[in-house]
Amino acid sequence: MNGDLNSWDKFCNYLWFDKKLNIWLDISKINFTNDEIGSLEEKFIDVFSSIKKLENGAISNIDENRQVGHYWLRNPTISPSSKIGEEISSDINDISEFGKQILNGNIKNQNNQNYTDVLWIGIGGSGLGPLLITESLQKYSTGLEFSYIDNVDPFLISEKLEELSEKLSTTLFVVVSKSGGTPEPRIAMEIIKSHCENNSLEWNSNAIAITMKDSKLFKKATTENWLKIFNLQDWVGGRTSITSAVGLLPLALINENIFEFIRGASLMDEATRTSDFKNNPAALLSSAWYLTGDGVGKRDMVVLPYRDRLQVFSKYLQQLVMESLGKKFNRNGEVVNQGISVFGNKGSTDQHAYVQQLRDGIDNFFCIFIELLDSPSTNIFNDKENPKEYLSGFLQGTRSALSSENRQSITITLEELNCFSLGSLIALFERAVSFYAELVNINAYDQPGVEAGKKAAANIIDYQQKVSDLLDKGGEYSINDITSLFDNSVKEPIFFILREMCFGNDDYLVKGDWSNPNSLVIQKTKF
Repeated sequence: MNGDLNSWDKFCNYLWFDKKLNIWLDISKINFTNDEIGSLEEKFIDVFSSIKKLENGAISNIDENRQVGHYWLRNPTISPSSKIGEEISSDINDISEFGKQILNGNIKNQNNQNYTDVLWIGIGGSGLGPLLITESLQKYSTGLEFSYIDNVDPFLISEKLEELSEKLSTTLFVVVSKSGGTPEPRIAMEIIKSHCENNSLEWNSNAIAITMKDSKLFKKATTENWLKIFNLQDWVGGRTSITSAVGLLPLALINENIFEFIRGASLMDEATRTSDFKNNPAALLSSAWYLTGDGVGKRDMVVLPYRDRLQVFSKYLQQLVMESLGKKFNRNGEVVNQGISVFGNKGSTDQHAYVQQLRDGIDNFFCIFIELLDSPSTNIFNDKENPKEYLSGFLQGTRSALSSENRQSITITLEELNCFSLGSLIALFERAVSFYAELVNINAYDQPGVEAGKKAAANIIDYQQKVSDLLDKGGEYSINDITSLFDNSVKEPIFFILREMCFGNDDYLVKGDWSNPNSLVIQKTKF
């Protein structure tokens, strides 16, 4: 594969721009020839056909036997039934109205106080999506202040409760779990609920659930008379849930325009429905990924947004891309080990970090630069020291320095960062992920590796309880003693369980040396 990364003709030929969206996409610094990218056009006939079937309601996630409908969320009229479309529109209006009622003080806490904060409990896309929204769009001192618990790290939970200690009575607790059975949000929810009740603070009337109808969480919220329940549809996956209540509720609570966010995503969806390959930005973007990685993900994706507010975007894309495309099998059941690794932070910070390796080290990546043309409306900057011009110069300089060493990159430019443009940017990558998955014949919408991890974690939690129960009986036990009662193949996990449970804990007497697991003998001495 070859192609001049610095060709003006190539740049002009492959620069995409849409005046409705005010977004530019430049893939000219990916190493391909006209013939190589042209050879993909025939493949895209099938890609476009598959995406159209998906949007029409086909069972596109075969492994889980469900539809994939996040595109309907931003254009209910294309949903496969009028009932679904009406429910989507009703949900959107409900979220918008609820946000207004909270912010104008019509909905207050039990002490007739206005709400000041949100403690958001969700993991994966249920946490990253809202975090991206608030970090990218929330203006200073506007709307409610957000805190996030996206893990069961005890220090994280303790710190958030301490930070909110004086404001817990005016905090909305939002719990996001599609099924209601995901352990991390459930555990965090129970800890915080218990903390509130132990400190005579109200939970139920301050709690909001985002979940499927009739899920465990839905039933709990209904029984306990929580403040509000928002619907999360079965056909929306976590990593593509940002245009559902998962992303729209944060927008409403920071006083941003949810309808503009939806409109931006919808217009990008529309732009990527054209069968004109060279005028379809998602086709161009996914083709660039395909060509630079030889269709097997040989290169990592390095995401460099040149705007601090988009720093979370690389983490967001990490889940969207890697969970969607990281698959062992294709749809024919053949082992393919597909995927694209994603990392990144922000420019120009990264120019003083790993860009050194990107230019001079191993050539196993491509960059995605994200540029913003807007500038704050302030008079604090003088003409000679305008940081916007410096930032643009740093981006162009890094891009040029990389291409001079034949290092590949893509550049996406937005006129400004707002609800509309963020919605369109997210939709562009969602569509590109879908297109790439079709190109390489994998299911972008299942996550068997994640499910395997959940199952393995559940087994470990079961062993934790068994070990605890055994030690509660009294007596001395070695690792061999314990595993002989359960399963001799789990000695390493049992060692980890014992270390976590007993090291530095005065309730246990430990004989032996922690550097020699076979020497350990453990006895519970305090009950």
